[in-house]
Amino acid sequence: MPKSSFIPDPDHDFQAWLDHLMGNLTPDNGTSEADLIRLKAASDDFHLKTARMADAAALAKQATADKNASRQAAETLVRAEVRRIKARSDYTTGLGAHLGIEGPENTFDIITAKPDLNAVDKSGGLVFLSFSKYTSSGITIYSKRENDADWVKLARVTVSPYQDNRPLLQTGKLEMRHYTAVYMLNDDEVSQFSNEIAIGCIP
Repeated sequence: MPKSSFIPDPDHDFQAWLDHLMGNLTPDNGTSEADLIRLKAASDDFHLKTARMADAAALAKQATADKNASRQAAETLVRAEVRRIKARSDYTTGLGAHLGIEGPENTFDIITAKPDLNAVDKSGGLVFLSFSKYTSSGITIYSKRENDADWVKLARVTVSPYQDNRPLLQTGKLEMRHYTAVYMLNDDEVSQFSNEIAIGCIP
């Protein structure tokens, strides 16, 4: 049986609709006290889980930033020490190979880099998101739409471009979407976040 259309799909709209419903449901409407208790418990639980999800997304983003800062600090100390070692008169490439500090020159520093994310609207809610992978394993894309309270993890992507094919929140209405991304090594988010980009999705 298809779901009745009176319940909004987006969580933000559903929460507002549910609050309105709970504020107006009384025994005078024919709702029993027992049913009101169950409905109130379900509404409270949805509020709690929604808040936890928003907190988790914010904590994950902060944890990634903290870890990146920690790695950058460690790399800075390591590079300074390696420069001192290589400046010694008795340094040899054999010693460098033994220490693991000899290798090809790499000008791309993934820790300080930001993904160069680009978005192209294809109408109807379809957006193509392209990026350069460089030496990363791919990117994690975060998105925020008009009704989103915070960033939502959209996808982990290893091949460019990625297609965001979510339907428009409201059929026939222009929708603003915001995107940001971070490089991955294996499954770890390791870089700085890209600049935020905004794009209008036409119906």
